[in-house]
Amino acid sequence: MVTREDNELLTRVVGDAPMGRIMRRHWLPACMSEEVRERDAAPVRTRMLGEDLVVFRDSDGRLGVLGEHCPHRRASLAFGRNEEGGLRCLYHGWKFDVDGTLLDTPCEPEGGRLKVERRHKSYPVREAGGFVWTYMGAKDEMPEFEPPNWAPTPDTRISIVKMHTPCNWAQVLEGSIDSAHSSSLHSSIMRPMDVDGAKATEELWPRPSTDTAPRMRFQPTSFGFRYAAVRTPNANAATHDYVRITLFVAPFTVIIPPNDQYKLAQMLFPIDDENTMFYFIAWHETKGIEQEAWRKFCYARVGIDLDENYRKIRTLENRFLQDRAAMKNGDFTGIKGIPAQDMAMWESMGPITDRSDDNLGLSDVAVIQFRRLMIAAARRVRDGETVHAESRRIPKLKLSSFEGIVPKTTDWRTLAVSAEELKLT
Repeated sequence: MVTREDNELLTRVVGDAPMGRIMRRHWLPACMSEEVRERDAAPVRTRMLGEDLVVFRDSDGRLGVLGEHCPHRRASLAFGRNEEGGLRCLYHGWKFDVDGTLLDTPCEPEGGRLKVERRHKSYPVREAGGFVWTYMGAKDEMPEFEPPNWAPTPDTRISIVKMHTPCNWAQVLEGSIDSAHSSSLHSSIMRPMDVDGAKATEELWPRPSTDTAPRMRFQPTSFGFRYAAVRTPNANAATHDYVRITLFVAPFTVIIPPNDQYKLAQMLFPIDDENTMFYFIAWHETKGIEQEAWRKFCYARVGIDLDENYRKIRTLENRFLQDRAAMKNGDFTGIKGIPAQDMAMWESMGPITDRSDDNLGLSDVAVIQFRRLMIAAARRVRDGETVHAESRRIPKLKLSSFEGIVPKTTDWRTLAVSAEELKLT
């Protein structure tokens, strides 16, 4: 059982909260690259760990992540003019470089008290895998940037869904590592069918098992953990297992079992204590799914399913537009799209769920281990210990999930992992 004190440690990320300090020791997704594709275009507002920021690409193609509010009189730089190598505040014309350097103060007379050397809040930036990444921690602790596992080559086809969900990041992440719920909540999309493995069509993700009660297997690793959901397959049930392996890459990334068309990952990044940005990535080196097709499948199209700030038209207030007639005709949830089905469950728990009242079972192994791992890390940070990254670890580009039907004699821990990588887990 998680105590209310530990629940606070797990969920709170704003200010000096231990979990927020853990997050700041990693490279974090500020926005999608497509949002700032054009030079000298409008800045993009983002909120990360309770901080309001703007992201922009300058005249030379350089990316900047700055505090949203101008240090002069706190006006929003989201309204600013992005031109001639910097971002200029509309209020009094202060202009900033991508690194926060104050370039111009046109309202100040010569010899004024302001010093041109003054800098505005800025964070380091990298770009990879369809995202703009930033580092918000101490500069002397900044880790080397690694591209995510969904960017193994420059030509990898990457499609991204972005959606806001108004609840705490941990209950969102716990949903992503909960393999058991897919057999009920997503059963109308992940339909059991006569197939030899997980498939993907325009409307469905067929899979080869009617088993709704997977046996869970767990393996701690240097990056977080791997776990397997082992089900009985429809064919060769006496000799084979259907295995789906998921990876939790601390602190906010989940690598999900693939299908025959694309591989999958999620980032469940905390905007603040009660809001999360949900990123759902479909990718493949040679196959894949087109961006618009992916967003259509997920019911996550801006202007149709989402507003310009990636907020859903299907909300808790309108019961996610649940169609009860469709439920009577066989649709399990009456809610359109895998993400919205999940979000209806997450958001119904409240902004921050009270884990002290949970009743967990054998299917909740990954959830239990996530809580133990992250609460223990938060305690160490709270108590003043230094939490260093592992010195021997698997490069992110080598991390891989798995799904398939295998002989019962197979050790699941060897699937999708090389002998070299096993030594590092």
